[in-house]
Amino acid sequence: MQISPTPLPGLLVLTPRRFGDARGFFAETWNRRTLEAAGLHLPEFVQDNHSFSARAGTIRGLHFQSPPHAQGKLVRCGRGRLLDVAVDVRRGSPTYGRHVAEELSFENGRQLWIPAGFLHGFLTLEDETEIVYKCTDYYAPECDGAVHWDSAGIDWGHAGDPVISDKDAKAVPLSEFKSPFTYEAP
Repeated sequence: MQISPTPLPGLLVLTPRRFGDARGFFAETWNRRTLEAAGLHLPEFVQDNHSFSARAGTIRGLHFQSPPHAQGKLVRCGRGRLLDVAVDVRRGSPTYGRHVAEELSFENGRQLWIPAGFLHGFLTLEDETEIVYKCTDYYAPECDGAVHWDSAGIDWGHAGDPVISDKDAKAVPLSEFKSPFTYEAP
């Protein structure tokens, strides 16, 4: 497993090795022992989610789950291609409000580790795109929230109006967001 840092502390790109032949490939996408041997100690995962978007140009996000049920997520693309985005919203962070955008696809196999304290969203780049992710806490509707997708200075690289949900259309802008997260220096 290749582990690559990003410009935002704690946010990582993980790329599993693929073993291929004429039939296709095999990849181990999660192995606690392998990651710990490389010095990466992630929290326990308790829930897996799978999301399907029928059309390219669909934006989901920017979502978060607040304490006491804040979620870290290990995100990957199961089919298709997407632009995955994480925005640092940890109060006191030297990178507060900054984001990283990483293309995740079935082809490249990359995963993004998004710790609690980041907003998460994605834009589908192909029709019939699936995103699969592991979460460090259970879904808690009372802690669920969103920040408006176009308020964080992200260049989504998409022309035209994206397909979005009512929840995402009505989300508060980042400038009005009162973050429940606090930065803890490593």
